[in-house]
Amino acid sequence: MQVDEPVRLPRLSRVAVCGGTHGNELSGVYLVREMLKPENRKEDGGPASLLMLLSNPRAVQQCTRYVDTDLNRCFTHATLNGPASEGAPYEIFRARELNNLLGPKGSRAAVDLICDLHNTTANMGLCFIAYSDCDWVCLHIFRHLQKQMPDTPMRFIHFDVSTKESYSLDSIGKHGFAMEIGPQPHGCVKSNIYTAMREGVQHMRDWVSCFNSGCVFEGGPVDVFTMVKNVDYPRDGETRNITAAIHPRLQDRDFCLLRPGEPLFQTFSGETVKYQGDEALYAFFINECAYYEKGIALSLARKRRVTVPSIHVQTDEEE
Repeated sequence: MQVDEPVRLPRLSRVAVCGGTHGNELSGVYLVREMLKPENRKEDGGPASLLMLLSNPRAVQQCTRYVDTDLNRCFTHATLNGPASEGAPYEIFRARELNNLLGPKGSRAAVDLICDLHNTTANMGLCFIAYSDCDWVCLHIFRHLQKQMPDTPMRFIHFDVSTKESYSLDSIGKHGFAMEIGPQPHGCVKSNIYTAMREGVQHMRDWVSCFNSGCVFEGGPVDVFTMVKNVDYPRDGETRNITAAIHPRLQDRDFCLLRPGEPLFQTFSGETVKYQGDEALYAFFINECAYYEKGIALSLARKRRVTVPSIHVQTDEEE
């Protein structure tokens, strides 16, 4: 039986871990602060340089999601490179600062890997969110975390941007993903959620060190949830106020398979609104509180299995 040669990928020389992109998602804020302490910044012998930063310091200071606009929607080329007036939102200027520090986006000078830390109020466990379902680096890191943290529910979410441009902080890097962990209310920190994030980041760093040192990582299957669409709450036609909440049978059941005809919402008068889609899809970000302003009650995804190839770092001659 012929064994395929591992895919050879460039060394990950520069890695960034970012917290506080949303200033009230506190696990990442406190983890980055902890990692920045002098006693925790000793060289661990790993071959990658590590940059740790708070993405939105003003929002962190105010313990709010953002100051003027959502920073994690400000990383398109148009926003990063277009004209900006003196009165433009603070996050526009901060996005450009981060692009100068970590990018520029799409360039050879960009950092090799960005891990952007987030919390959700939804019951989603630990999720990777990425723009590609064939970024073998991100998928291998995800597989590594699955093996090292078997008791932690873990999913890989793919935001397909084939018809539009990626807009979040992690898209600056050559490789990048958001590590989204919940449930945790915004504006507070829960020890179990913080601990899962800390362990996930440490396992990510360990994987990068092993990869750069020449370890071969064997391939295998990964279940990928590709986002299909967002669903808004039922709304009043005149006031646009919502008229229902997530149905109690669906609440907190992120990544359950939602079938046509199953309960989706419960109106404030007590009636059940059923899911009217044409196919069964997986629900996630169920009742995320930060998405009320975005008109999103939940997201729906298709699940498929991706076969990840074995990978190995390129030699100096290959680079």
